[in-house]
This record gives sequence, structure tokens and C-alpha cells, in this order.
Amino acid sequence: MAKEHILVVDDKEEILELVTCNLAREGYHVTGALTGENTLKKIRTETFDFIVLDLMLPGIDGLEVTKTLKNDPKARHITILMLSAKGEEADIVTGLELGTDDYITKPFSPRILIARVRAALLRKIKEPIDDTAVVRIHELEIHPGRRIVLAGGEPIELTFTEFQILLTLARRPGWVFTRSHIVDAVRGSDYPVTDRSVDVQIFGLRKKLGNFGNYIETVRGVGYRFKENP
Repeated sequence: MAKEHILVVDDKEEILELVTCNLAREGYHVTGALTGENTLKKIRTETFDFIVLDLMLPGIDGLEVTKTLKNDPKARHITILMLSAKGEEADIVTGLELGTDDYITKPFSPRILIARVRAALLRKIKEPIDDTAVVRIHELEIHPGRRIVLAGGEPIELTFTEFQILLTLARRPGWVFTRSHIVDAVRGSDYPVTDRSVDVQIFGLRKKLGNFGNYIETVRGVGYRFKENP
């Protein structure tokens, strides 16, 4: 299964290589950046699920990068783990209050870093959701309890799996789901599935939704997401 795309940002090339190699060894798709400016440029042109972000960057520092991302509707969903030599309580609190999801101080254990990345991604997928709440987005209405989907006011007949996939994606617009995440959300982690079977379900769902199916975007090499803005 394709894994999440992680951006690693550090101005020290040896640390950048250390973190990048360890995450890549775990199967993650990893991209590196040495500056805050380059980070923001990559965010505008590529899709990322997670950022390991150094605080002390030349030019635009990690805190300013975090502020920019959290104020951007297209990027605010990205999970951020701050990595810094500054371990004072005030520094950690500042980073967390800006919206970072975790904070690790240097020097660090690569094994602990990987465990924290994995845990943060898992938390993101399993955030509590009101299972009864109606989802309304882009002229779509999804009623979980009644298992009804209205597209532009017209009812759409979906199978159980198609309904669950649509509901999973629409509940978190902008968030990129790997195929394994989709299977976990729909059928549970013990359900046998292949990349092809997920793709077939997505194809059928898009076909039934007609023009509204364009809101389900393919993220090449990663998985699928529901378009955040129409």
C-alpha cells in the first residue's frame, strides 16, 4: 500500500538525511527541504500529509512556516511535528499553541521520532466523529443514520461500501487517505483488500455521482481526497 507523503525540513543536511532515510525505510514517501522559503514553495506545488519541521531555519523560521500553513485552508490539515534544539518550556508551548501536533527536541532518537510520526498520523485518522451528523458539502448531503445521499437535491443509490467511502472522504475534505486508510475506515483493518479493489469502488462511486464525482480527487501515488473547495 502507498504510504503518506512526508516533508522533512532542516537546514542541517546531516539531520535532513538522517530523518529522511529513516522515514523512507519505513515505507513513507519522503521529500526534503533546507529552508522555510523552499518549504512553502513545495507546499504550493505538492501534496503532503505530514511535516517534520525544524524550528531554527534561516530566513523564514519554523514558527512562521507553521503560522502560514495554519492560515491556509488548503494546508491547515497537514500534521506538523516540530523538531528543534530549543527545548525550553516556553518554546514548546509556543509551537503547540501555533498548531503543531507534536514537538521533539534535539538530540533525538530516530526510533522515537518514527513512533511519534506514526502515532500522530493514526490519531488524525481516528479523530472522534459524530456518527449521526449530516454532512453537507458542495451541494452534497450525506445522512449517515438514514444512509441517504442527495446530490443537488437528487437521491443517489449507493452500495454500502460506496456510501462509506464517500462519507469517509467528505467528512475530512482536503485530507489525503491512502487506500489502506479507506479500507480501515470502511471495513476494518482485518478486511482483505487490494489497491485495485479500492480503485474499482472509487470508479463506481464517481460514475454514480456524475459531475459531483469530480469532487473525489486522485492523489497520484498516495490515494484519494475529497476536494476542499468547489
